[in-house]
Amino acid sequence: MCQQREIPRYTEMGGCNCGCCECGCGPSFRIFFSAKEKLERLETYGDQLKKELAGVEECIKELKNK
Repeated sequence: MCQQREIPRYTEMGGCNCGCCECGCGPSFRIFFSAKEKLERLETYGDQLKKELAGVEECIKELKNK
């Protein structure tokens, strides 16, 4: 299974890029990304974090109501 990478590398390469499995996340051929591409990737990453937080909060709420 792929491991999540640290944030700075996330903006430079797309996805996991661990190379440990057959997930297809192997090394990117690109090294340099424009400021616009980095911004888009950070915005996407921020949106995913917000969704993850909403899921965590929902799970906490369900567990407290048991």
